[in-house]
Amino acid sequence: MLSACLDHPLKPVEYDKSEEAENTVSIAINKDVDILFVIDNSGSMAEEQALLSQNFASFIGVLEAEDVSANYRLGITTTDAGNPRCPNTTPENGTLVLSSCLDRVDTNEFSYNNANFAFACTDYCTKKNADLTVRGTTTQYSDGKEEPRKWIERIEKQSNIGGVDSNVEAFQCYGPQGVAGCGFESHLESMYKALAKASDEKSLPNYGFLREAAILSIVVITDEADCSYQQAQKDVFMANKVFWNSPDDVQPTSALCWKAGVECTGDSPYSECHSANWGIVDGAAKVGVPDADAVLKPVSEYIKFVKTIEAAKQEIDKNQRVLVSMIAGVPVGYDTRATEIPYANNQDMDEQLLFGIGPGCVLASDDPMIPDSTAVPPVREREFAEAFIDKDAAERNLYSICQQDYSGALQSIADQIRDQIKPACMPNCVRDTEPDSTMTLEPNCQLYEENIDDTRVEIGECEEVKGAWVAPAGKTVCFATLTDKGTSTPSAIDNMSDECIDKGFNLEFILVRSAAASAGTTISAACELSENKKRDCPKL
Repeated sequence: MLSACLDHPLKPVEYDKSEEAENTVSIAINKDVDILFVIDNSGSMAEEQALLSQNFASFIGVLEAEDVSANYRLGITTTDAGNPRCPNTTPENGTLVLSSCLDRVDTNEFSYNNANFAFACTDYCTKKNADLTVRGTTTQYSDGKEEPRKWIERIEKQSNIGGVDSNVEAFQCYGPQGVAGCGFESHLESMYKALAKASDEKSLPNYGFLREAAILSIVVITDEADCSYQQAQKDVFMANKVFWNSPDDVQPTSALCWKAGVECTGDSPYSECHSANWGIVDGAAKVGVPDADAVLKPVSEYIKFVKTIEAAKQEIDKNQRVLVSMIAGVPVGYDTRATEIPYANNQDMDEQLLFGIGPGCVLASDDPMIPDSTAVPPVREREFAEAFIDKDAAERNLYSICQQDYSGALQSIADQIRDQIKPACMPNCVRDTEPDSTMTLEPNCQLYEENIDDTRVEIGECEEVKGAWVAPAGKTVCFATLTDKGTSTPSAIDNMSDECIDKGFNLEFILVRSAAASAGTTISAACELSENKKRDCPKL
């Protein structure tokens, strides 16, 4: 964040700009983004994980573009939060994972039903853990101590991962999570635990992943329904067969997750389906039970949890919102509102018994010997995701997993992040110290770096070198003022953003770093203000 400390007015002596501010106005210069990927690691997800790696450059390319240059952290966890029916898996329970998939191929994490799906890793990853290094970095809780973290990050264009050519390559090794995870996927619970652990000092390695002012983006990739259950109801998966297909069954199928968490209207094909509190009353299934008695944890609890995070961020930047996106079982075109999710029973009875509902999307196979790929239509996870987008928005935040190319979906998700990164407009009208000598504003400003220990250091101005702002020799940070609202100067380097211009501001800041700032660092600015705002900033 950037705080503008504004004196009334400052004397235009050579950089003798008062450090004592009569007014302080907070403005955003925030490029920090924390991204949590929750990746389904159940037995049907090999092809989807491979596609994610294949197309990941579309995501990173947006964040690392010169006009964005986001300071991002990218954490990865799985949908395996544990289930009584999965005693042989090792649930991540929301813990962040940073381990080369090649090492996990060796431990059979890419094997399922005696079949090997190592291609999901080996098609795009060539580096084992021994070939990769994780550079130590700080968090706002580490008191400046640099340690290797369990996430990928790029701060001020510096990646924390060594041994790779790019963070795309890093993700191609760290992203694939295998197919040995629990088939009763708990997308929402895994997401909740990952974020909760990020603020719990006892929960390493997640602790410190979230930054207070950073944009938060949650991305879920899955082909099945959410099955985030409540511990008090775990017997539903083991001995109490109310939600099983038959009391004669030896074990439940994934259909239990649908039956115990969803209610649909009408007959198949259903007019709509929504999350519901299903429980057991007098030995029978009953809908509408109190939250505490529901088999699956109510979706409203997850929404409330993330909305609380969002509210805290809006105390810093009122316009910031948490971004939630999913690549899931919706038909192609659902994101653009060209199609709707079909909710209907499956005509294939075996598939109906497996999932409790027909597919939300289908990817036809080109090989007659290989069956079509299908995905369960989302309900609980759809309601969670759509709680974080305007109902009237032109586009939705759910994308189809049933397609052969995820680049469009990944770019769209990254575009949403990019659009949250705002230019650092000065919210008050700044005085032109040389109104008769130049075509553009000549401001009188000084920026300061304020550290977590309350020390305050002046920041020098950037130098223009070959059409780019760079820090002077020996300096790791500098600032520049952007004042050109059009073509007043021949260079584009001082051009203001359309957003600042449209809002009527006459000054914009840019901060350039050659090294990452210490965690918790903020910036303050002192500027001489205009004495005639109607003349100098008529649109403000």
